[in-house]
Amino acid sequence: MGEFKCRLLIVEDEPLLRVSMADALREEGWVVDVAPDGTKGAAVFEERLHDVVVTDMVMPGIGGMDLLKRIKAVRPETNVVIITAHGSVGQAVEAMQEGAVDFITKPFSMAQLLVRLDNVCAVRQLRAQNVRLQEQLEARNSFAQMIGKSKAMQEVFDLIRLVATSDASVLIYGESGTGKEMVASAIHYNSQRRARPYVRVSCASLPETLIESELFGFERGAFTGAGDKRIGRFEAANRGTLFLDEIGELPLSFQVKMLRVLEERQIERLGSNQSIDIDIRVVSASLLSLEEEIKGGRFREDLFFRVNTVEIDIPPLRERREDIPLLSFAFLREFTAGRQVEIAGISDDVFDIFESYPWTGNVRELRNVVERSVLFCRGDTIQVEHLPASLRKKAPGRPVAPPSHPVEVSNLQDAVKQAEISAIRAALAKTEGKRSDAADILGVSRKTLWEKIRNYGLAK
Repeated sequence: MGEFKCRLLIVEDEPLLRVSMADALREEGWVVDVAPDGTKGAAVFEERLHDVVVTDMVMPGIGGMDLLKRIKAVRPETNVVIITAHGSVGQAVEAMQEGAVDFITKPFSMAQLLVRLDNVCAVRQLRAQNVRLQEQLEARNSFAQMIGKSKAMQEVFDLIRLVATSDASVLIYGESGTGKEMVASAIHYNSQRRARPYVRVSCASLPETLIESELFGFERGAFTGAGDKRIGRFEAANRGTLFLDEIGELPLSFQVKMLRVLEERQIERLGSNQSIDIDIRVVSASLLSLEEEIKGGRFREDLFFRVNTVEIDIPPLRERREDIPLLSFAFLREFTAGRQVEIAGISDDVFDIFESYPWTGNVRELRNVVERSVLFCRGDTIQVEHLPASLRKKAPGRPVAPPSHPVEVSNLQDAVKQAEISAIRAALAKTEGKRSDAADILGVSRKTLWEKIRNYGLAK
């Protein structure tokens, strides 16, 4: 018996050839399923989602071409090899254009078949390895960008290293732009699951009507428009990490289903009553305080305890100002790489402004400011005049060249800000502080309202 290679499905209507191929491939370490025709082949494939499919071109019922199209619709990464009779090479070429990776003409020897399939499997495994290596490289680069010498960030780094060694569920808190997704990615790529999938789900962006099908998947015909079976995010993350971003935005009606899945480690696709075991590590993030959401009846307490074995709080940039120079120079190197004119530094006056600026958009806002400044800088040092208008106004004790029509823009911005503050206060007063109801009155999401309350200092 050889080493394990790939999971393979043989779809062939000639019984002797079908059995011969299966026996030869199993001896070489392949995990093999068989089907006598295209109809049964499609059913077997949808149950097990094989890595490689070998199918005859001409069969009763569903032919090889139609089977190929179905396979590619359900799982595009599956490799399909076509078997065709002598004189039908034109059909095989058409199949290659539809996504088949190879074809073999009857009659053929088992040795020929094994060589062709070994090549297919080797290329497949090499591509998968390259994808994993690229993901790990990107993750290491992302972790490297989590720069900070402050005590608060050193504590975050220590927690990442600690929790990465376990499968404990992690809840990440932080304002918008602080780097919650980078922390989740660093946890995954420093864990034993690093070579397995890392799947991100933005809970805030999933429509309530589609959330179950997106997370759990669905069977063909499960609902109107469900033409082919599709696996969900949980199944895609099997043996890896599932990152639930903005978990506080999950509808209350769906939270009980989420709790059941996390407790039982099983899912059921829509339209199926068959349970599928899953092995995942769950990392969640939230801008909202889930404790406050629980008090307001918008988040289940039992789900909170399930996703919050370890909590990581990412400090806002204004609370770790000693990291601003390190971050600024890191972004400067990033945005000057490959430019013909090298920008060597950032002036002290700019850092004076950076030091006093509130940075409501946190690290993301600082990154955008540096990128913009690099674009406008024509010398070797970023100066105050290269900053956006919102920061230039903070310049200490010196006139700064203003942009065109500064008074009008400034007055308009102040007017909009004051109007928003007044509207938010009125909505909160009308709803007796219930932010969910206030968000409905204002026509914005709870996340947007929460950010504006924090940015405008209205939390109290």
